[in-house]
Amino acid sequence: MKLILFLSNCMIPLIIFLVIGVGLSMKLDVFDLFLEGAKEGLKTVLGILPTLIGLLTAVGALRASGIFDHIGSLFEPVLSKLSLAPEILSLVAIKMFSSTAATGLMLDIFTRYGPDSETGWLAALILSSTESCIYTMSVYFMSQKITKTRWTLAGALTAALAGVMMSMLLTW
Repeated sequence: MKLILFLSNCMIPLIIFLVIGVGLSMKLDVFDLFLEGAKEGLKTVLGILPTLIGLLTAVGALRASGIFDHIGSLFEPVLSKLSLAPEILSLVAIKMFSSTAATGLMLDIFTRYGPDSETGWLAALILSSTESCIYTMSVYFMSQKITKTRWTLAGALTAALAGVMMSMLLTW
């Protein structure tokens, strides 16, 4: 186990040194290339910053208003028959928009039910098997100036639903 921890701690520095070594062996100006990449990255961040702020503000406002809890309580009769906590539905809804907010909700679930409970396991599996589709799509499409998304949202939501369903099957 100590070997695995040691190797995992060394991976990022090893990759950095490998990239620098390959660049130097190809006689490239690694530092100038790094600076160009950093400038492009900052341009991308500035381009998508309004989208990020809008999404995070909207998710924070919805979560603070308690709308996700209300939706969970509306579906509680159905969820109780499936032996699911109402917070799971809120977790799935929030995860579509923000992984950070979903992680906060998962920690709330851990506090209430415990991390080793069936609900805790399900929450952890859902977070690890789904992606924040709306957030990822909006950031990617905004940065690349893509306006025609075609079937991307339908595919992403189908994949998220499959992840939730498999998480449920694995915890039952």
